[in-house]
Amino acid sequence: MDELAHEIYRFALGRPGCLLNDLLVAVDAPEEAIRHGVGRLLELSLLRQVSGTLVPTRPPLALRTMLQRQQTELLRRQEEFVHIKAAVDRLAEEYEDAQLRGTHTGWERLESPAAVHSRMEHLAGRTTAECLSLLPADANGAEALHARRPIDQHMLERGVLVWNVYLESIYNDRSGLTYARWLTQSGGRVGTTPTLPLWLVVYDRSTALLPVDPQNPTAGAVQVTGAGYLAGLVALFERLCEVMTPLDAPGACEADQPSPLEKELLRLMGQGLTDEAVCKKLGVGLRTVRRMIAELIERLGARSRFEAGARAVERGWLRPCACGGAQPLRAKDAKGDKQPALTSEVLGTRALA
Repeated sequence: MDELAHEIYRFALGRPGCLLNDLLVAVDAPEEAIRHGVGRLLELSLLRQVSGTLVPTRPPLALRTMLQRQQTELLRRQEEFVHIKAAVDRLAEEYEDAQLRGTHTGWERLESPAAVHSRMEHLAGRTTAECLSLLPADANGAEALHARRPIDQHMLERGVLVWNVYLESIYNDRSGLTYARWLTQSGGRVGTTPTLPLWLVVYDRSTALLPVDPQNPTAGAVQVTGAGYLAGLVALFERLCEVMTPLDAPGACEADQPSPLEKELLRLMGQGLTDEAVCKKLGVGLRTVRRMIAELIERLGARSRFEAGARAVERGWLRPCACGGAQPLRAKDAKGDKQPALTSEVLGTRALA
């Protein structure tokens, strides 16, 4: 009640059975405001209309009536809440049943991104201990991050360990880096490696999702279960965790040593990959790869990729393969033709061809 309503009520106390016109004459306020004040008093049952007149009601009686109305409303809302909760529980049961129907023993193919996301929600909702993920660059688009955040947040709130491994190139992706830092601040674990073989999510070490085609993220995914499958996938994750760097960790390399990303670049070039193929592996742009190569050549004091490869081997930055190269033997080599000596020049050629 405002001051005007109080004034109207006091006037009615002194003039029981007054008319609205009496209020319009006696109270110094606009007609619209007076009518609003009278309406509010009638709503609170502090005034009642008797034969067109306004009669004040005893406040305790009026308040008791108002409290009874509110109690009735609260009971109605409580009953409505019970019905809604029961409906949600029924829908949840139907959803679980639908997910279980059609699940193949050991594996199940999910044909579309929508089906993959739906299965992620389902599996995350059942996860109780940990969720392990390998997330290359193509798994960290804005749409994917937006869809994954409520899933990760729900698991974190339930005490589930969420452990993600990203490419080191995530430092060049503002939205991806923001998400990774949010995850660490929320209690998750995050690390980076120079390359990742594929995207992978493992739930409670009992169920995993992995791509049908690592080169085509839209091709769908496969859900796998069973100790044999999961043992290998968990071993892959743990092996990468051994060599990963915690997110935002200070550089631990000596000044004269290449970073893990630079070492991986040298290794990939040593396999004979083109600059474009290296870009896809590292999750960085072509200009970035060529800039890194140029910087390595300068640091090694070389004048060409050939010389840089030789010097990288001499310094121990690039470890040659025991078989003499990453390429398969040619037919004439397999017949016993003489192989070239594994000099630093040869290794340099193979390393940075």
